Amino acid sequence: MIRNFANSAFAFCLLAASAAPALAHVTLEQGEAAVGSTYRAVVRVPHGCGAEATHTLRVQIPQGFVNVKPMPLAGWTLETVTGAYDAPVTHRDSQVTEGVREIVWSGGNLPDAWYGEFVFRGAFATELEAGSTLHFPVVQECANGEEAWIDTDGGEGSPAPGVKLLPAAASAH
Repeated sequence: MIRNFANSAFAFCLLAASAAPALAHVTLEQGEAAVGSTYRAVVRVPHGCGAEATHTLRVQIPQGFVNVKPMPLAGWTLETVTGAYDAPVTHRDSQVTEGVREIVWSGGNLPDAWYGEFVFRGAFATELEAGSTLHFPVVQECANGEEAWIDTDGGEGSPAPGVKLLPAAASAH
C-alpha cells in the first residue's frame, strides 16, 4: 500500500511538473518602479507558441513610458514604431509629445524548450499615479500562431506584464 501511494505521488509530481510550463507567461523581471524614474525592462519569455519557436516579439509601449531605447539581440532584427502620444507627458521637466510606441524583435529563433530575455529602457512620466500599474502588452509570433499577452484589466485573456508604480523618489538636490 505504501508503495502504491509513493508511485501515485511520484506520478502526480511528474504530471504537475509537465503542466507547469503551460501556466508560465511573459513577465517583467522587475515588477515595481518609482514614478519619474528610469527603468530597465527585461521581458522574460519562458516558452514558444505550443511547441513552436518564437520568431517575433512585439512589445507595446504604454502612454507615460518615454525615452525608450531597446537593446539589440544577436540574431534578431530590431525595429521601433514611433508616433504621437495621446497627450503630452513630462520627462525631466520637458513636455514630450511623441516617441516609441512599439518595439519589434523579428527574424530570430527562440525554441519552445529555451528561455529568452528582451531588454529595453525608458522612463516613467511624472504625471503617472503611484499605486497604479502600467502594462506592457506583448505578442509572441510563431510559424503557425501567436501568444498574445495583452490583457490589462484582469479579464480572461493572457495577462500583459506590468509594473506597479511607487511614489516618486525624493530629489537628491
